Amino acid sequence: MPTYEYECKKCGHRFEKFQKMTDAPVSKCPECEGKVSRIIGLGGGVIFKGPGFYTTEYRSEDYKKKAKEEKSGVAAGSSSPSSCSSCSSSSCSTCKK
Repeated sequence: MPTYEYECKKCGHRFEKFQKMTDAPVSKCPECEGKVSRIIGLGGGVIFKGPGFYTTEYRSEDYKKKAKEEKSGVAAGSSSPSSCSSCSSSSCSTCKK
């Protein structure tokens, strides 16, 4: 259930009401019984907790490189005649391709 914010037009009192979406809006101020209007609130905040957010959104360069190799079908230590995975050369003395 959402929390709605209201403000009294007569006395300026602001208050929150925890109610169902199908409930009728509050019409009277609890302080002076004046007419109230519902105001747009900030709503719920987003909180990122735990190690998952950082590791899934901001991967290391090594991880990105390995993922790119897997996606292109070139795994480390592969004997395929394609280009070198570390320097993009067609013949490399480091990996003997």
